Amino acid sequence: MANPENQPGWQIFALGSAAFAALTAILGKLGVSEVNSNLATLIRTVVILGVTAAIVSPRGEWEPLARLSRYGVLMLVLSGVATGLSWLCYYRALQMAPASRVAPVDKLSVALVIVLAVLFLGEPLTWKVILGGLLVVAGVLVLAGN
Repeated sequence: MANPENQPGWQIFALGSAAFAALTAILGKLGVSEVNSNLATLIRTVVILGVTAAIVSPRGEWEPLARLSRYGVLMLVLSGVATGLSWLCYYRALQMAPASRVAPVDKLSVALVIVLAVLFLGEPLTWKVILGGLLVVAGVLVLAGN
């Protein structure tokens, strides 16, 4: 599949991601108050598998493994491992602290993505990117500090 950069409409999906991530924090906090965080992560993962399969199937987007890029699949597998570890940490943190403190710390990922994107993807480091990253870090310090 082609990887066109800056396709129109990406902002809608990014905003959807932010809105669903906010719901994830609130609903997850409510869930882990009643269920062990590791089991909660497993339940969440099974639900995500079902929802994604329900989207891919009617759209006919299944492909034979032999036709998929080995490198692409490897990167997705590693991304899945990172996601799973992130969720395990996130839900455990939600069991231990208020969502209003955990979620901002989780968003330090924005600053880390900037650094990693520059180092490994060759993305440009402009003054806007630096300022935005620093503002995210400052916001996390303000929101999550004691």
